[in-house]
Amino acid sequence: MSDGTATTDLDAQLEKYRVELTGYCYRMLGSSFEAEDAVQDTLVRAWRSHDRFEGRSSLRSWLYRIATNVCLDMLTAGGKRARPMDLTESTPLARAALAPRPDSTWLEPMPDARVLPAVEDPAEAAVAKESVRLAFMAALQQLPPKQRAVLILREVLAWRASEVAELLGTTVASVNSALQRARAALAERDDRGAGAAVSDPLDEEQQKLLERYVKAFEGYDMTALTALLHEDAVMTMPPFDLWLTGPADITGFMTTLGASCAGSRLLPVRANGLPGFAHYKPDPDKGGFSAWAVQVLEVSEGRITGFHCFLDTQRWFPLFGLPLQLEAESDQVEQGG
Repeated sequence: MSDGTATTDLDAQLEKYRVELTGYCYRMLGSSFEAEDAVQDTLVRAWRSHDRFEGRSSLRSWLYRIATNVCLDMLTAGGKRARPMDLTESTPLARAALAPRPDSTWLEPMPDARVLPAVEDPAEAAVAKESVRLAFMAALQQLPPKQRAVLILREVLAWRASEVAELLGTTVASVNSALQRARAALAERDDRGAGAAVSDPLDEEQQKLLERYVKAFEGYDMTALTALLHEDAVMTMPPFDLWLTGPADITGFMTTLGASCAGSRLLPVRANGLPGFAHYKPDPDKGGFSAWAVQVLEVSEGRITGFHCFLDTQRWFPLFGLPLQLEAESDQVEQGG
């Protein structure tokens, strides 16, 4: 009985760290699913070797050490996850073609609830959110893995240099040097379409912008949508490497190659510390609406600067806890009536 109780207690202790560890592994790996696999591996390793945990560090530090090793092992396989604008030049609408690349190419979206643990300190919450935004995540992926770990542990999680040195089995001087190099590399990047920090909860201006966006998109009103887009707004559509710049090309795409999205429905989601929507397209075969994309929006100074559509719905919608099909509104009204 006592063994069973001890096992249950250990499971509960380890489970407490799942969300923050997922956030850490996600920042390290750039992949939602790889991050969840890495955390599961971390917790299994911790569970199996807990009898050898001598308590010289906290349980949390020990788990981060295991998670770091798991992530570094996964990253030795190579490959840096990226956004379309990290890989190719912007394509004019006249030459737009939809060429997919493998899933492993792309930085992946992540629901806030899976990576942002509840914290009471607003400043800490703001840092956590900003550190999972797509632009910052893409910058992280360009750093060598150990620099990436140092930057996340020091700047995002606010560990002391001595704690990071112990975790990585290195010196404080080495940690400080790695942090300097990582900061310099991030400072050099042009974070196109990164947008500004988004309030939590959304402030009144941001809420109104999103309401206008939903109305314009669902109504497929390109004049209204143009008014909401920043002049340098960027649109991406992984797994396709195409990306477009500026309202004219974005709305031009939506009325040509993307014309079948007219009459769509949007449901709000929170992803990567940013507002987003589950996009359902009219389904002429089944009726109602079928899952089409998870949209993540970047916003700055009252305009949309980034409009990122992740199209692999069979993967993304279950991750966000979303159905793959919506009934037509008339059917919903009858059932709810």
